[in-house]
Amino acid sequence: MKTMTIRGVEPQLAEKLKQTAQEKGKSVNQLILDLIQERLGMKKQKLYSREYDDLDGLFGRWSETEFKTIENNISKERRIDPEIWE
Repeated sequence: MKTMTIRGVEPQLAEKLKQTAQEKGKSVNQLILDLIQERLGMKKQKLYSREYDDLDGLFGRWSETEFKTIENNISKERRIDPEIWE
């Protein structure tokens, strides 16, 4: 890997880079590399990162109400009966 130095970075730009890197959970170096690769069209595409939902219609989805009802029922069944465990 080649090491490069960027001179003439204004304080506002340096601060914005630090802030953006922190928000994204990256180092400033990694943020700059990502930005350069993206701008030059060299950003690598992640393999197998696509999410599919084409079978959802066959299986359906729970509404928020249905989910809460099912979650509540499961929670009731998970309670330990003290009389059995004495």
